[in-house]
Amino acid sequence: MTKSITAHALKAALKDGREIALLDVRETGAYSEGHPLFAVPCAYSRLELDIEKLVPRRATRIVVFDGGEGVAATAARRLEGMGYSDVAVLDGGAPGWKAAGYSLFEGVNVPSKTFGEIVEIARHTPRITARDLVEMKQRGEDMVIVDGRTWDEYRRFNIPGGMSLPNGELVLHIDGVVNSPKTKIVVNCAGRTRSIIGAQTLIDWGVENEVVALENGTQGFWLEGIPIEHGADRKAPQGDTSPAAIAAKQARAKAHAERHGVRYLQAADVIAAARDTSRTTFLFDVRTSEEHKTNGLPLFVHAPGGQLQQATDQWVGVKGAHIVLSDNGECVRAPMVAAWLRQLGHEADILAAGGGARAELDGAGLVPERAATFDASRIQLKTTSTADAARMIETGAGVVLDLRGSMPFRDGHIKGARWSLRPRLARDLAGIDKPVVLVADDPGVAALAALDLAEAGIADVSLLAGGYKAWTSEGRPTEATPNNPPDGECVDFVFHTLGRNEGNLDAARAYLAWEVGLVDQLDADERAVFRI
Repeated sequence: MTKSITAHALKAALKDGREIALLDVRETGAYSEGHPLFAVPCAYSRLELDIEKLVPRRATRIVVFDGGEGVAATAARRLEGMGYSDVAVLDGGAPGWKAAGYSLFEGVNVPSKTFGEIVEIARHTPRITARDLVEMKQRGEDMVIVDGRTWDEYRRFNIPGGMSLPNGELVLHIDGVVNSPKTKIVVNCAGRTRSIIGAQTLIDWGVENEVVALENGTQGFWLEGIPIEHGADRKAPQGDTSPAAIAAKQARAKAHAERHGVRYLQAADVIAAARDTSRTTFLFDVRTSEEHKTNGLPLFVHAPGGQLQQATDQWVGVKGAHIVLSDNGECVRAPMVAAWLRQLGHEADILAAGGGARAELDGAGLVPERAATFDASRIQLKTTSTADAARMIETGAGVVLDLRGSMPFRDGHIKGARWSLRPRLARDLAGIDKPVVLVADDPGVAALAALDLAEAGIADVSLLAGGYKAWTSEGRPTEATPNNPPDGECVDFVFHTLGRNEGNLDAARAYLAWEVGLVDQLDADERAVFRI
């Protein structure tokens, strides 16, 4: 029988220095409505598909929780069935945590966003407002605007005149953007965090230029009624990568990283860490996806540096784990990212060796620990054609169940189909004694749902061949239901950020107030994790 843990015991465990994975197995929307600060989202709908990435070591201490509805117990049983040996369920779930007197934090990527606010306060990161920036441009000041978000985010909307330069690439390429130390550098994002961290990255690295963060980013422009751009395609020019320039950049990065305790490891150190079964080591390549695909090192997972800082909990599910970063021996980007991770409270180091490490890593015969032996393809799901599914709907001979997101379902779905998610299958199909056809974008999600349906006594389950795309491509009937499922059922959707990036001024104000207010929610134990 799965063991349980009280909120008070969990609170003590989170600061005892040992590895622990605190997993919120609710769907992402429910997670965003309130969770402990260091909880990592691992939705039950995808549990077996995602757990290996987040918690690769079977012996890791794991605590799972929900909103009190009972899915955590099922998730714990699934994890134990996969070989995880130290799993507990939080008594009372998130409500129990709150009842014990501890804070629940709304939103996603909360540790990183809270950290950004602490950095601004502690480091006095300089900033300007949207109006300041407009006036600077009108005066013709010597300045550049760099957008620290991802390329896709930049393409959606950006500050007029800004160019894309993700935060993880700043120190390597900023010299391709500015030619004079007199040029002021403005770093922006959509809100606050990446503006602050990007600006402070350049300041810490030691650029001669004046650097400022754009307060409130693109949302600051909306709140002032200032137009923004959409669909821009300005990428920052490449920086100087000559041997002399790289050597100078390396020296700056190393001085900064070592001040924060970052160690420069060799391939042998990484091999030893990977072989250590007593603790978890995550290996990440922080370069661009193109670089990683070209010559990524064995075992190193792609995690672009700026996003790894911004959303660490998407890659790292174990508090107290060891993180090793690689930029293939360049030693400019990885040290700067590792320094931020150290300040975030993680033990982060870098692999100093580049391509020369490949032979050693290959020769070591290392393979990732298969913590999750689950293979979705092993659950044999038969397929049903679109024609057969249409006949089932017309005759009432079966049920077509859509497992896609609630918002895509609202926008358009097979006419006559129902919507559900894995945690709700037993409830939504109670009393059904008919064949069930699943509609899913990811066959793995359908396989997991079929597993639960079989346990609920529904054995005749199949997957719609080609999914919703096949249905629409054949011109078969669809419908949109803007209010179905109702908001209260859309536990997979993050309403917390709804509208703030579409010009909804009230949503933008609420979001920015939330971000600024995160620091005030911290207790002494939570605040002590951050090392600015």
